[in-house]
Amino acid sequence: MSTQELAPSPHGPGRPGPGPVDVEQAEAALVEHYPRLVRIAYLVLPPSLGRNRRVLTAHAVVQRSLPRRRVSGAGVPAALRPEDAVDPGYAYVRGEALRQALTAGLPLRRRALPRRAQFPPLLPHVWGLRLFPRAGGADELALDQRLSALSGPGRAAYVLRGLERQGDPEVLRVLAAAGVPEEEARAALAEADGAEAAGGVGTAALLDSPEFDPCSLQARPTDLMRRRQHAKAALAAAAAVAVCGTLLGLPGDGWGRNGAAAPSYARNPAAQAALDPDGLKRVPAGYWQRATRRDFSVWPERGGLVGDRALLRRALAVWARPGGSVRTSATPGTPVGPPMGSPQLLYAGEVDGSRVVLFHDGLRAVRYAEQAGGASGAALDFARTDGADEVGAAALVASRAAGNVRYLTAPWVRETAVRDLLAPSKEPWSLGRDADGLTQALPGPASARECAVWNTLQVRDGEGVRLLTDLGELAPARLTAGPPAAPVDATGEEARAAWARTACQLATVRSRGVRTVNSWRFATQRLPEGGGRAAWLCTRAETWRGTGSRVLAQFLTPAGAAAPAPAALAARAEESPACGVRDPRVVAGVLWQAKSGQWYVLAAGSEDIASLTTSGGVVGRADGPLLALKAKRGARADLRGTLKDGTGVGALR
Repeated sequence: MSTQELAPSPHGPGRPGPGPVDVEQAEAALVEHYPRLVRIAYLVLPPSLGRNRRVLTAHAVVQRSLPRRRVSGAGVPAALRPEDAVDPGYAYVRGEALRQALTAGLPLRRRALPRRAQFPPLLPHVWGLRLFPRAGGADELALDQRLSALSGPGRAAYVLRGLERQGDPEVLRVLAAAGVPEEEARAALAEADGAEAAGGVGTAALLDSPEFDPCSLQARPTDLMRRRQHAKAALAAAAAVAVCGTLLGLPGDGWGRNGAAAPSYARNPAAQAALDPDGLKRVPAGYWQRATRRDFSVWPERGGLVGDRALLRRALAVWARPGGSVRTSATPGTPVGPPMGSPQLLYAGEVDGSRVVLFHDGLRAVRYAEQAGGASGAALDFARTDGADEVGAAALVASRAAGNVRYLTAPWVRETAVRDLLAPSKEPWSLGRDADGLTQALPGPASARECAVWNTLQVRDGEGVRLLTDLGELAPARLTAGPPAAPVDATGEEARAAWARTACQLATVRSRGVRTVNSWRFATQRLPEGGGRAAWLCTRAETWRGTGSRVLAQFLTPAGAAAPAPAALAARAEESPACGVRDPRVVAGVLWQAKSGQWYVLAAGSEDIASLTTSGGVVGRADGPLLALKAKRGARADLRGTLKDGTGVGALR
């Protein structure tokens, strides 16, 4: 038996294809899906342009993809993605971005008029900086090298398959709409097949990694010597203007544009005091036992280097003014500026050959690391942790090296263990800690290829047992299970069995500032033709910053005697209130094939759904929160639920 995602039909009743696309409709689609559109353009652009120009060109081609007037929907290809189906504007803007990205990769010819996309973009433009996405791992580098060997249409086909999850017929239609001849489009599919075969199973998921995100960027200076040579005359003129302006501004008090503002940061006494290691907040060892709350504010200072003033001074200085040799990372929505007053010292010690310092300033946890041998360069990591409770402040990542992770645990943590999320029946094994609460190294989830193992940190405090997982950030995420209004820690037998089949989807929320991930079994369904009993799960990832949540609806086929198959992804949504406290309901569906070969549309909703209806490619209705209809392979249908009070509920998308 197999499952296939159910994508709503883009055509309404009696309409053979998408309708006209308004400028406002295309603009709304561009704004809503801008990061994804820019990622697609960046991946299709030739790597020979260089990362800085690829980033700027990707933004430029997407911003130039709006139509000048109302356009016919005939050029919009049929879509599998829900956002394409709901709004043909997305399909139009994506097609225009692909067309321009493919044009940008064409060489300039003498007898042919050049296209606008073949020149460096005028807007957006950045002076004095080179911008490029954050560096990934070896898998992302290998994928980038394979993509650079493909032609432009080949890269487009690979991206449409892996990132947009489209089949070959849809890829051919999208490439044809972007101006690729049929023969080249079929050759592009063959190139994509070769790249997928060379990379192995699961490499297409790397397209969603930060390595290929042109909206999350790092900055470095351009050629400073050349800029200095070219700017001598301009500097002389600017100096003359500055002198004149200073002379004019001397008389009187408060004439300057900054008014009563304090001096610049370098001369601000309060800011200088925040960089003094003697001013660091240090909590006594036993204070947490008598404190009225338990969070990072009651963590005591720990580690063998808490008295190293030189190390602490370097850490604070790098935090305030990171140089070019400092590798900086931050979770989304986390400010990376200097400390707001004197921060709290959590830890200072040597871990895995590095001197590590952990701070907390009420809003962020900050990790500074430098080589113990005195080598140049340092690393600075920021994570937002405001509003942390006893569980949210149970641990921080102290070191991540060679695929292994070490945690610094809270003083109220009594026991630590390692539990493999993919082996629910396997007992956890003890994880040792030193006197400072620093754990032994354990293999992190990022080191497991093809998701064969997913190690989590199990901690026991005074209230119970918790399960935490490393998602590539300073603060591990808490795993829970149950209805949105009353989730519990995912340590029970039933919760572990469900997480064992859905844990691999946690990779999709890595490096997103996730605070908690809850898995809710909202329905069970008896499959047609005696296929057993399936389950429907809704997994919701909440972030520390509040925004940026992600919701996944997953379909679990009955577990057989062999190893149970991983859950099938039925739908995914960003910034949706579904499966949350504010909107504890969901509707989702899939295409499922029985042993006889017959395909069915299966759908389920939460218990407050009174009926389910499908339209488009498959038409039908069922009372209650469950639906099963015969269908053809590849059928597409619109799914909608109705509450007991008559309110309509759309499918998760």
